[in-house]
Formats: sequence, C-alpha cells, structure tokens
Amino acid sequence: MTSNSELSPITHEGLTPLPHGFFTRLGGVSTGIYDSLNTGRGSDDDPNAVAENRRRICAHLGATSLTTPHQIHSTRAVYIDGSPAGNDTGNAEADLLEADALVTDKPGLAIGVLAADCAPVLLADPTAGVIGAAHAGWRGAFDNILQSCVDTMVDAGANTKRICAVIGPAISSRSYEVSEDFVANFAERYLLDTDLFAPASRDGHAYFNLPVFVQRQLSRAGVSAQIIDICTYERADILFSYRRATHRGEADYGRQVSAICLPK
Repeated sequence: MTSNSELSPITHEGLTPLPHGFFTRLGGVSTGIYDSLNTGRGSDDDPNAVAENRRRICAHLGATSLTTPHQIHSTRAVYIDGSPAGNDTGNAEADLLEADALVTDKPGLAIGVLAADCAPVLLADPTAGVIGAAHAGWRGAFDNILQSCVDTMVDAGANTKRICAVIGPAISSRSYEVSEDFVANFAERYLLDTDLFAPASRDGHAYFNLPVFVQRQLSRAGVSAQIIDICTYERADILFSYRRATHRGEADYGRQVSAICLPK
C-alpha cells in the first residue's frame, strides 16, 4: 500500500469534544508490513519510526504525552497521574506498566491501547473529567477487563451513568473463527452469551462476535457502549490485523493505537 501523510483517526460523536481517535495505519513513516502508522514498540519495526509515529499522534491530540501500557491480556487497570516510562518520547516498552487498561483525570495526558484485532475501548465521563482506555481481546473480555476499567474510573470520580464508551475497530464475527474447545470453555461461564457464536464450515468450529461480547460486558458494568463496526481483518487498506498477517505468512504485524485525552 502507499503511505498517506495525513493521520486519519476514526472518531465518535459520543466522545466529542474530548480529543480522541481510533487511529488507523495511515499517516506514519513506517514501511513494508508496518506501513505506515505502526505504534507497537513490541514489533520488529524501526524504533525511530515507531517513536515518530507516536509523536505525530500525540501532536494530533494536542497532548503533552502519550502513554500506553505493556499489554498482557489481563484484568489489570491502572490509574496514572503522570507520564511514566514508555511515553511518546521513549524507546523502551513500559515494562513497569503491565496492564490492559489505563485511567486518568489529568489534562494533557493522552492514554491509549494498542490493537490489531482485539477490541480497543475508549471511555469518558466528561463531567467528572475522567477518561479510560481498555484493550479487550477474548481473554481480557472473558476475565472482564472492562469491569476493572470501569471500577478504576469510578474510584477516580466517574459515574457509570455518565460514562460514554466506544468500542473501536476489531475483528468481526465474519473473520473470527474459533475452535470447539473455545466454545465449550466460553459456555461454562457465559451460557447466556452463546448466541454470540455462529456455525462455521469446519466441524465443531464457530464464528465469535467479540465486539458485541465486549459491549455486553460493559453493560454488565453499568456502562452503555457504542460499536464502530469496522473489521480489522477485512480492512487491510486502513488497519493492521494479527490474524490476517498470520494467514498471509508474514513475519510480524503492525499495531494501531486508540487514544484519548482531556484538553489542557
């Protein structure tokens, strides 16, 4: 694909007027399979390119810094009030900030999560001045990282009735085939959500609707959420996808960031 010099984040009216974006792969300086706005320090991309991509995102948001956690598919949500290692000016992964959700109430501090099929979620209670960002793959959603994120926001002063949550581009059910063991394990805990599976052509396999499951988990946490219905797997022109890269036999994959901040 050809690099696009303009950042093209997807935004949602529910989060306006807060600076935010579900950033695409467009508008960066990375090349090859990382073309072009790869923000993943854990990738094998040129660290200088990743740092420049993150700097551009930070500038676009009008933020002082951009902080993303070292994601481990956990239920750990962390409140931050400053800019730890791993912000937009650093080259090392934020190893001390192992988490899958960040929360802050500090203006100018952009927080975000990386994804390439998992569901990124941005949350805000503008009245309280509290924002959150969560990374929800199937494991994190299953163990309920969303509840942890909402609880941390409430601890910082948010009210669940005021929180707006938006689920960004993720792999759709059309492209997310899972095994029989996955379905059985899921049904043991979430029997009422087995309608999220549709039969696949392979015997015992099924297609799983991750975005709607994330939406239901947020609802159980008392928060209404909207879904941006764009599939990462299908939209190679604008989005990175781990599963697509794997199916293509590519050695690595890029990550897009979804970020939000309170105005300075």
